[in-house]
Amino acid sequence: MRILNFAKRNFKEIARDPLSLIFAILLPLFLLFIFQQFNIPNDSYELENFTPGIVVFGFSFITLFTAMLISKDRTTSLLIRLGVSPMKPRDYILGYLLSIIPIILIQNTLFFVLAIILGLRFNINIIFAILVSIIIAVLFIAIGIIIGSVSSEKASSGISSIIVQLVCFTSGMYFPKEMLGKGFGKICEYLPFESCLTILKGVMNHRLENIRIRNVAIFVMYTVAVFVISVIIFNRKMVSDNK
Repeated sequence: MRILNFAKRNFKEIARDPLSLIFAILLPLFLLFIFQQFNIPNDSYELENFTPGIVVFGFSFITLFTAMLISKDRTTSLLIRLGVSPMKPRDYILGYLLSIIPIILIQNTLFFVLAIILGLRFNINIIFAILVSIIIAVLFIAIGIIIGSVSSEKASSGISSIIVQLVCFTSGMYFPKEMLGKGFGKICEYLPFESCLTILKGVMNHRLENIRIRNVAIFVMYTVAVFVISVIIFNRKMVSDNK
């Protein structure tokens, strides 16, 4: 019950900044719409390929929301006051996770609705893709927890923008890594964002054979490692801030 109450409070805090929330949803929607009007002769911009890319791109704003929320809580000493409660660090982490899920569902629903309006054929795999996207979003939330735990409220937005750029240029949403050269292509392979997009694209288009073991392994390793690190750093910052 304490976790749910904390999650509700977090969601209300995010909703108090509707401008950022609207921007995080409208910008990806605008990109999805405008790039379909250009008729770019590249497979990456086909609806079945670009829509999953927009979903992953939208997750970079989830990192921003999470980082700003936690850094604000630290700035206002909320976490210091909560430090005397019986909640454990993992309870706080779950509270932040649960508060972000409604935003993820709203984002993805709007992205896919627009894609369907633009011509994407609806099928049950879209539902599966939305469910898988929630799992993928855990990685981005965990990154936001780390950023929010180590940076100030003002700095968190700037640091989070780096994630936005990394997603744009290393996930393959705009162009395949083969076009970037061998060196940069290798960097894309070892970062998790290209694997996130490959997994989501494979599920949505029912082309599971395109999802390689490497993609799953990289995503799982990054998600587990980043999540564990976020819990450790968050716990240490709570202890240090309470001193």
